[in-house]
Amino acid sequence: MSLDDLIVPSAVVADLPATSKKQVLQDLSEKAAQFCALPAREIFNILLQRERLGSTGVGSGIAIPHGKSPLVDHIFGIFARLARPIDFESMDGNPVDLVFMIIAPEAAGADHLKALSRVARFLRDPATAARLRNARDATALYAMMVQEPASHAA
Repeated sequence: MSLDDLIVPSAVVADLPATSKKQVLQDLSEKAAQFCALPAREIFNILLQRERLGSTGVGSGIAIPHGKSPLVDHIFGIFARLARPIDFESMDGNPVDLVFMIIAPEAAGADHLKALSRVARFLRDPATAARLRNARDATALYAMMVQEPASHAA
């Protein structure tokens, strides 16, 4: 699975001005609602339910909020680089500035796990994260995601 299977250019946001974890999840939910039949509020509730199990802030300034719904027919993602790092209750205690949200069908099973693993492998590379943090705009961010080296392939 490659990242271009998960994300389209219009699903990339550069410099999201959110100032809290809740606001990030709300903003990403509104963006995600453009790509599926779910209302933003339902997506937000799915993400909150997952966050109650434990933060999806995985460390090194990265968060991968995710959830499933029976009303979604394909896995898709939304990526945001935040204008300023925020507290995301991450495992390492560091603030987050790179967020890749994934929404999957309820029955996605292994594909959902593959998508999570794929995104985590891509973002945890320090050089990749640095390039994303320094990209000039959403177009450049998207290009980095879909033109990544083959060594990151799933």
